[in-house]
Amino acid sequence: MNFKEKLIERFLKYVSFETTSDEFSETCPSTKLQLNLAEYLVDEMKKMGIESQMDENGYVYGKIPATDKTLKKVGFIAHMDTSPDFTGKNVKAQRFVYEGGDIKLNENLFMNLKEFPFLKNIVGKEIITSDGTTLLGADDKAGIAIIMTMAEIILSSKERHGQISLAFTPDEEIGRGADKFDIKKFDADFAYTVDGGPIGELEYETFNAASGILTVYGKNVHPGTAKDIMVNSAEIACEFDNILPRDQRPQTTENYDGFFHLLSLEGSTEKTVARYIIRDHSREKFENKKELFKNIGKLLSEKYKTKIETDVKDSYYNMKEKLEDHMEVVELAKKSMEDINIKPLIQPIRGGTDGSKLSFMGLPTPNLFTGGYNFHGKYEFVVIESMEKCVNLLLKIIENIGE
Repeated sequence: MNFKEKLIERFLKYVSFETTSDEFSETCPSTKLQLNLAEYLVDEMKKMGIESQMDENGYVYGKIPATDKTLKKVGFIAHMDTSPDFTGKNVKAQRFVYEGGDIKLNENLFMNLKEFPFLKNIVGKEIITSDGTTLLGADDKAGIAIIMTMAEIILSSKERHGQISLAFTPDEEIGRGADKFDIKKFDADFAYTVDGGPIGELEYETFNAASGILTVYGKNVHPGTAKDIMVNSAEIACEFDNILPRDQRPQTTENYDGFFHLLSLEGSTEKTVARYIIRDHSREKFENKKELFKNIGKLLSEKYKTKIETDVKDSYYNMKEKLEDHMEVVELAKKSMEDINIKPLIQPIRGGTDGSKLSFMGLPTPNLFTGGYNFHGKYEFVVIESMEKCVNLLLKIIENIGE
């Protein structure tokens, strides 16, 4: 079996594991489902001859010893969980060559070329989708398959290389993927997360990120006698959302624009809870957004003479702050792409990555592409050729460390 078929075999096996994370859980990992894939990966690595283990928090670590201990130690990281935004249970993957036009996922669902115009760039490529009833799980099981395939090739090679550390993390999709990461156990000088999108992506800038929880307490009385007495918490929560800038929402922003994103709104007249995420690449604008969130709560509390809580917690910061002092790690990936005829696509991540927290923990960690598109939903797919090229990229990075 050539490495392409082994790569796809691995990927299809990994997506068969349901590994949805749960932001409301306080355990680590947030769901026991993730441990099933973690245990499988430990066993797979051991069979390949890789020293591996899973720790008490569900993090998987593997290590390929150096053939030349004078070389820098590099690490590669991917996450095991899939987004709670859409189900990842009983994934039915479909593999085919995309010949253009709309993609039929099932009898009732099409991926429309008009809605997803970038499809024209992958005509003639072999892709993998779900059947439209689940997400696919390419985010980030494509990354895991790429790293594991690279590891297998390295083990069968006689090429000189430094120590190669591998890690697969839980709960990245809920912003906790690096919270309990053991930097010392991982033992690398620098690393790359393999968790990006289209071919060529090389990212060392992320959002600054926070979660915001708005809790509005109202006063419920019979609506027939409510005049000058009732305080409707649900209406106040809606007013809060309407005061937030309309041009700072995910659906109205791009590139370096930040946003407020209302994730959920649940409540009644008596009490309403709204959950938000707050994002901006600029630390100054990020801090201003958090302050605005709190000030609107104070404003409405005074207006309606009722209790309103705004709980804001930072999640991660823009890793550019740390990577600017380690641009050789970015340049290594850029040169390695160019060496194998991949055009680097350097851009900010409009999302999160374990690399943000890891970089602030002292491990410089940019992010690399996997070939995936439309993450977190039923339209998710991955381009097989891009996965293959990412395997070659990791091999080239390892080779270039030795130059």
